[in-house]
Amino acid sequence: MIVVLMGYMGSGKTTIGKNLATILNYSFLDLDDYISEKESSIITDLFRNKGEIYFRKKESFYLNEILSSDEDIVLALGGGTPCYGNNLNLLFSRSRVRLFYLKLSIPLLVERLLKEKESRPIISHLKTAEELTEFIGKHLFERTQYYNQAHHIITTDFKSQKDIVEEILMSLI
Repeated sequence: MIVVLMGYMGSGKTTIGKNLATILNYSFLDLDDYISEKESSIITDLFRNKGEIYFRKKESFYLNEILSSDEDIVLALGGGTPCYGNNLNLLFSRSRVRLFYLKLSIPLLVERLLKEKESRPIISHLKTAEELTEFIGKHLFERTQYYNQAHHIITTDFKSQKDIVEEILMSLI
């Protein structure tokens, strides 16, 4: 089985994914890290040097590569992955895939991302919590239609990592 976690940046996909993979004894992959390794370049450099179109094509290519594996995997997608190209259809076309949307409210995303702003180039230019709130709100407005197609929607506000992982595990039974 391939358990796929999607959601906005800062929603906990990587943290929850690593915990879930350990419990399930699955491999854990973060799609952005996988792309970086395969391309021998960090994501921000790929965007800057080769452009978003190049990145999105590679993202789809490597997503397909991972989904073609027979291995049991927990996969954390990039925040935009399900929203571009044919990626969502690709995810739904695989019978081994169980897709989870980790849904975190805008105020909590802002709270988390304000602390991580410098390490996230897409938001590092935003100066205030108000600017970040507006940015996230606009993105979520555009992306929610994709995220809400997941097999399971896990609302994560005020839940512990343990509770979120347990909720996912119960959905897999």
